[in-house]
Amino acid sequence: MSNKTNPGNYFEDFSLGQEIVHATPRTLSEGDASLYTALYGTRFPVHSSDMFAISIGFEAAPIDDMLAFNVVFGKTVPDISLNAVANLGYAAGRYGVPVYPGDTLRASSRVIGLKENSNAKTGIVYVHSVGLNQRDEPVLDFVRWVMVNKRDPASPAPEPVVPELPVFVADEELIVPDGLEMAAFDTMLSGSDMLWDDYKAGEKIDHVDGMTIEESDHMLATRLYQNTAKVHFNQHTQKEGRFGRRIVYGGHVISLARALSFNGLGNAFKVAAINAGNHVAPTFGGDTIYAWSEVLGKSAVSGRDDLGALRLRTVASKDQSCENFPGKEEDGKYDPSVVLDFDYTVLMPKRP
Repeated sequence: MSNKTNPGNYFEDFSLGQEIVHATPRTLSEGDASLYTALYGTRFPVHSSDMFAISIGFEAAPIDDMLAFNVVFGKTVPDISLNAVANLGYAAGRYGVPVYPGDTLRASSRVIGLKENSNAKTGIVYVHSVGLNQRDEPVLDFVRWVMVNKRDPASPAPEPVVPELPVFVADEELIVPDGLEMAAFDTMLSGSDMLWDDYKAGEKIDHVDGMTIEESDHMLATRLYQNTAKVHFNQHTQKEGRFGRRIVYGGHVISLARALSFNGLGNAFKVAAINAGNHVAPTFGGDTIYAWSEVLGKSAVSGRDDLGALRLRTVASKDQSCENFPGKEEDGKYDPSVVLDFDYTVLMPKRP
């Protein structure tokens, strides 16, 4: 029988330096932006209002930064993580030009590291993925590493290569989109009068609100991003798996945490970098997500006196509010409620 379907890549199918062009470019529309708002309730005004976005120099309300991330990520799944056990982490993520409704995104990846696990049944694949628009302009690039099943445990292990990755994206590598000016940033319309000057390193913010994930929410989101990972959408196979049910896609939890962070970080209008990320524990339909953030650092942006950068750590918990800031305990283990530990950098207006 002829086999014309794609079974996805197993660990032994990857090779160091391998270049992969991912299929199915995706044109984003205002409908995608509205659906994203319906899924997460995001309230950042730059993504909600053409008027507000144009007033500070955008062409129109740009596509939410995390929607762009999820779409680019989704392009990579059929080739990188269709046979994954888990997505393990992120590093060196940097945003480029804004994405607007009507832009078409596509993605490619390069394998930068390989390491077989001691059980010989799985291995870790490190990839550098790049998302481009229709003008070949970078909109986002990032590194992630994934635990992938082997097709044959007896196949020989490759020479292990683990790339050296930065702890965070350096300030000088942050990109501020052309034409942005904060003079007209209206804090009455943004819903917060807290600007860059009002935050300090070490400060912790409980974002208070929680949101319950319905099965229909994460299934709709996974399809929106064209993420084909079996662990997220196929209950028929997952009922026999480790958890007996579908796992919520990690990007869905990141998007929820970012949306919840509006309450306390309402003027963090632009994600500039993804420094690191850890999906600490799985999330399932019916879980309620809460979030808190810590300011890891703040810095000036070269050549700008109207905006600055905040490096944030946002932690999401399930079925536990965050007034006590659940995170890592003294023994290095996470509080049982924690599902996400996400390190990223945002841009925020300064006081005149």
